[in-house]
Amino acid sequence: MSMNASDDRTRDTKRGTERLVVIGGDAAGMSAASQARRLKGPDELEIVAFERGNFTSYSACGIPYWVSGDVPDRDRLIARTPEEHLARDIDLRMRTEVMEIDVPGRRVRARALETGAESWTSYDKLVIATGARPIRPELPGIDAPGVHGVQTLDDGQALLDTLTTTKGRRAVVVGAGYIGVEMAEALIKRGYEVTVVNRGQEPMSTLDPDMGRLVREAMDGLGITMVNEAEVTKLLTGEDGKVRAVVTDDAEYPADVVVLGIGVRPETTLARAAGLPLGDHGGLLTDLAMRVRGHENIWAGGDCVEVLDLVSGRERHIALGTHANKHGQVIGANAGGDYATFPGVVGTAVSKVCDLEIARTGLREKDAHRAGLRFETVTIESTSRAGYYPGAALMTVKMLAEHRTGRLLGVQIVGREGAAKRVDIAAVALTARLTVEQMTALDLGYAPPFSPVWDPVLVAARKASAAVRRLT
Repeated sequence: MSMNASDDRTRDTKRGTERLVVIGGDAAGMSAASQARRLKGPDELEIVAFERGNFTSYSACGIPYWVSGDVPDRDRLIARTPEEHLARDIDLRMRTEVMEIDVPGRRVRARALETGAESWTSYDKLVIATGARPIRPELPGIDAPGVHGVQTLDDGQALLDTLTTTKGRRAVVVGAGYIGVEMAEALIKRGYEVTVVNRGQEPMSTLDPDMGRLVREAMDGLGITMVNEAEVTKLLTGEDGKVRAVVTDDAEYPADVVVLGIGVRPETTLARAAGLPLGDHGGLLTDLAMRVRGHENIWAGGDCVEVLDLVSGRERHIALGTHANKHGQVIGANAGGDYATFPGVVGTAVSKVCDLEIARTGLREKDAHRAGLRFETVTIESTSRAGYYPGAALMTVKMLAEHRTGRLLGVQIVGREGAAKRVDIAAVALTARLTVEQMTALDLGYAPPFSPVWDPVLVAARKASAAVRRLT
């Protein structure tokens, strides 16, 4: 514990005023701060927020589309500037990193990154919204110039700077999850030759391998070189110190720029050091009100927490802005004296690579096996519109249903325009714990420009229902 940092616990505040301290100035943290401010004015609740970066309240999910040029400038990704938060009586301290949480003393130690000055700030209520950090394996050459992670706007700007100054046009993406395939698309649009090196059997490990194969085939058709079941062992650098190649056990792939899309882990270094409870995935554990378990005055949300999977009943780590904003709303309501809960998730996510749309919700086969569930799987092909209507595009839908009960367990969709958002039908059905037979009776919208008479999701539900009935 630093003995040189100043301490503000002697501050002169109005009687009855509480202080809410927020660590992290992006989706969860600033949603919590803003919601708490809506409920209580500055005379009732002082709000101090710390953000170590240069930006606040922005869409990290939009970074690949900014890099590709689909989003023309960075500011379009920013929902609310620091100045706007300050104008709402939120004391937002940018470029200030929290170094320590003193739980017994109800205070945090922060360091101003520009000056190095440290100070303690006491709190009555604390919100931890420290996000996630990109997985960066300890490999030779991993920190060389030209090697980029993509997590923050600063990361995106650094990558763009490299892309605009590098003469070569060869890019290697390490990892083939959501970030990997989205960055592969962005680099293709930038005119790069793109190789994706993936340790898995197929790209998109969030899908079952048979559905991932469809993604790989589409990426091959786009001119992206997919290298599966390959482990990166090192990165080579040139005489100038910049990255020049990615090496696996079997081959060497020339690279003028490397993008790491291996995934993220919860950023819970502070929480771990403070002795707060963490789950199997390294994320903070909270109750339904997003309070850190065992700590009445501490909340946590966003990419640094684990959430309840409503299908499997287990805790998961899912880094998505949709969840982070909902967590923030719940936390802000509770910290502001109201009441709200976050019941859990079903694991819905969508993505795309060029014109290929990819979606999933619920459990994959290996998730269902891990949860001890017996299940049936069906896969169907259908079209996004009536077959006779112009522009009808093929899509593949895979569905998992529980053995005997017929309860829907998961859906994966790969197809062209109109495919991905159909997964929302399944997400609602999972949340409602519908059976596949009940799904067949859903009253969905129909017109030839939007769907066949039987929507592809319902076609899969009919087939899954028949498969379950044959076993009962």
